[in-house]
Amino acid sequence: MKAARYGLWFILPLLAGCTATTDGSDLLWRGTDWPTLHSPIARDAAMEARIAGIVRGMTLEQKIGQMTQPDIRSVTPDDVRRYYIGSVLNGGGAWPGMKKDAPVTAWTALSDAYYRASMSTDMAVQIPVIWGTDAVHGHGNVAGATLFPHNIGLGAARDPDLIQRIGRATARQVRATGISWVFAPTLAVGENRRWGRTYESYSSDPAIVAAYSRALVHGLQGGLTGDGDVVATAKHYLGDGGTFDGVDQGENRATRTHMIQVHGAGYYPALKAGVQTVMVSYSSWNDVAAGNDYGKMHGSRALVTEVLKGKLGFDGLVVSDWNGIQQVPGCTKDHCPQAVNAGVDLIMVPDDWKAFIANTVADVREGRIAMTRIDDAVTRILRVKLRAGLFDHSPVASAFAGRAEALDARELGREAVRKSVVLLKNQGVLPLAPGKRVLVVGASADSLSNQTGGWSLTWQGTENSNADFKGGTTLLAALRDALGASNVTFSKDAVGVDPSSFDAVVAVLGETPYAEYNGDVRAPKPVAHSALHPADLAVLQRVSGKGVPVVSVLYSGRPAYANDLINLSDAFIAAFLPGTEGEGLADLLVGGRHDFTGRLSFAWPGSACSTGENTDSIVQFARGYGLSYARPSRVDALPLPSVPTTCKTSP
Repeated sequence: MKAARYGLWFILPLLAGCTATTDGSDLLWRGTDWPTLHSPIARDAAMEARIAGIVRGMTLEQKIGQMTQPDIRSVTPDDVRRYYIGSVLNGGGAWPGMKKDAPVTAWTALSDAYYRASMSTDMAVQIPVIWGTDAVHGHGNVAGATLFPHNIGLGAARDPDLIQRIGRATARQVRATGISWVFAPTLAVGENRRWGRTYESYSSDPAIVAAYSRALVHGLQGGLTGDGDVVATAKHYLGDGGTFDGVDQGENRATRTHMIQVHGAGYYPALKAGVQTVMVSYSSWNDVAAGNDYGKMHGSRALVTEVLKGKLGFDGLVVSDWNGIQQVPGCTKDHCPQAVNAGVDLIMVPDDWKAFIANTVADVREGRIAMTRIDDAVTRILRVKLRAGLFDHSPVASAFAGRAEALDARELGREAVRKSVVLLKNQGVLPLAPGKRVLVVGASADSLSNQTGGWSLTWQGTENSNADFKGGTTLLAALRDALGASNVTFSKDAVGVDPSSFDAVVAVLGETPYAEYNGDVRAPKPVAHSALHPADLAVLQRVSGKGVPVVSVLYSGRPAYANDLINLSDAFIAAFLPGTEGEGLADLLVGGRHDFTGRLSFAWPGSACSTGENTDSIVQFARGYGLSYARPSRVDALPLPSVPTTCKTSP
């Protein structure tokens, strides 16, 4: 297979009945039934015959091994050889030798060991292993890698070309470590800011999600077989961004039409772009209006086989999420015939993989799973591996493998930061003039952990020091560089400092890192930044109203009620989670050479109990809002509704 064959993906026809635009609306599906799609890659008869021959020559144990994906913390290269393991992954916070500072050469050494083991089994035909990783905002597990803004910020950039370039850079980072599969993009349409994964959603606007979906798949996969290409994953199928009350892994109660048109919006362009894998969501779908409960996605044959593989024409592989099968009623972490029968091809069983293999072999022999289903799963796994060129050479044969410089995409990261932050208020304070004396306050000012958020070196993004990142620049360091170190004074808590001796104050406020359910703000708790992080309010109160203008920069994984903080500030910037390149923020704050272009990808709430964007929500700044130096607008004092200890509803 030649890489040039796949170049046609970039000029595939748009979905039927749509006209081209630049905002993603051309990619939206407005039908009330699932669209009929076809794989953009024509079936190669010789490849399919080759796959069929390999499958015919495999034992049942070898087939189940190919369907099994353990974590690198629980599987050795020799295990890969003995059990015919088809795939490995590194979860968040898993590194070669469990060393957070492992160099790229340690990653490539482990990758090559797994590959060589997979190619030295007693199988009739050797099948290469494929390694997958969560590189959701750059290669987040690897020290020294540039980390880009999380999706919520990128959505504010309204720039699919930027997303495609980030995909290309991320793919090079991943190939530098000898890995060839990325669990991205996340295509959730976030509908409730209580959800702990809100920052993984590009927008509450399905059009933005659709446009970015296509762009990132193209960026990551390229031609699939090149040195800088990786296999992409559309996740988490389906409806994870719309669970009731924003509960992670919870129940989506959308109507069928809403699920098709809104939560499906990102998947159709990804499939048309040739995405090769789809990851199933932990969540479930209960179409309450129609009285149709589909249950957990991992166990839904109707959605995985009939819709995804049938109506949507997906011919790649479907992978489960981390121990996702155990959430199917009647299943455990190591045993779930219903998930296999539903159409999940590759099972992510990080620790209990030996028991899973034994149990699934027994399921087939005792008739609970048909051999035809097993053969279909293995066929799809082999198809993806062949299309990605894994049978042709080791992943470490890439020109980027082992090259630490491939992790560096700082200029692109800096550009992404400039484009992805939103100016909510500016009463003539910004830009700061070079040479001004500035007091910087707030715990987040010198914290790469708060600046990068979750999925950064560790799963939750916690337990990291600035030194752990092996690169990157905090906003404090960037301001010292832009204004001159002697002109910048830092006080974490602003205690005992007189703001009046400075020309301006920059307060850097922020959430502490979290990922997935650990970031949920569970009902009936209000979603107000000051209530969740009272120390930030205290810092701002110490410097506000002292006769010196205050510029506040907020790091957050969600739009949270912050009218009190905005009123205490002369300028206010929603920076979301900008990643490692704090210079991008300093570029905007100092000198006026760069202007703000970001516009909110989610509505900003006007009350602590407004957690969505429906008609019952109080919106302070609408989706699409964003000021700039070229578009100034005065923001008067915002209303300050009381923040209750509990919220009656979650509109």
